[in-house]
Amino acid sequence: MTTAQASGETRPGGRTARTRQAVLAAVFEELGEGGFAALTMEKIAQRSGIHLATLYRRWRGVEGLVCDLLTGLSADVPLPDTGTLPEDLRVLSRAIAVFYRDDRRRSLIEAVVSAAVRDPQAATLLRTFFAERSELYGRLVTRAVERGEVPADTDPEQVMAALGAPFYYRLLIARGAVDPALAESTATAVWAAVRAGAYKKADTADGTHDGR
Repeated sequence: MTTAQASGETRPGGRTARTRQAVLAAVFEELGEGGFAALTMEKIAQRSGIHLATLYRRWRGVEGLVCDLLTGLSADVPLPDTGTLPEDLRVLSRAIAVFYRDDRRRSLIEAVVSAAVRDPQAATLLRTFFAERSELYGRLVTRAVERGEVPADTDPEQVMAALGAPFYYRLLIARGAVDPALAESTATAVWAAVRAGAYKKADTADGTHDGR
């Protein structure tokens, strides 16, 4: 299942799209009021005005709902294109920090990770979500390679993992604030590591790069 499938068959601009918008708005508000522990399908149905049976048919449970919401909100972190990789990393890092300043968004990522531990569907959705985000933002590195700004064997996936890791450590492990200082230090450290050749593509058995 891909992240797009989490919400059922969506017809942009039609009744299904309006239903999804109302439901995900209700999920966001409920997360802000009570967090994931208090989130129930009944509360979402009441707040959104959408029949409970419809919610179960399209999302199966709260896990599917929060994963779908995370996918939709991720559009608030656009792909930068400043012309240089260090500035792209800085802009992206700042955007991630701004994204998680909202307590509801913090609750959302906590909910998705928590759900993934217990629910195979949620785990698949979470892996797919991060793989898609890594591929999207990895274009920053691909463009930098094309400009001759970084070595050709720089691995976009490793760079994006290094950029995201401090944020999720702060959010999920240290339980601290995601602030501008974290954004700046993360971007600076990742760029320094890229320049030092720390994120090279792995070699395959025949001595060539794996092509990721």
